[in-house]
Amino acid sequence: MRAPETCPNCGSDVPRNALACPNCGADERTGWSDHADSQRTTDRLGIPDDEFNYDEFVKEEFGERRENPAKTKNVSWLWWAVAVGLALAFAFAYFR
Repeated sequence: MRAPETCPNCGSDVPRNALACPNCGADERTGWSDHADSQRTTDRLGIPDDEFNYDEFVKEEFGERRENPAKTKNVSWLWWAVAVGLALAFAFAYFR
């Protein structure tokens, strides 16, 4: 089989008569022939399939997100107070 002009795996230009893609290494056996085993390649690379549940993945990797709304509110007001205080200090120093 002749190499395609553009690699179907990575989109790089493939030189005429090349045996493999110079960028990603895909060849007739692994990526650009009609007989390539894409499912086996997908499994080996860990690429998610159509049944992948992103929300479940995030929950398993990072756990449940537990925020204390009162704490978040207090921190937010603290930063606003710091910002206003700094603005007043700069204004005082500039107009002095």
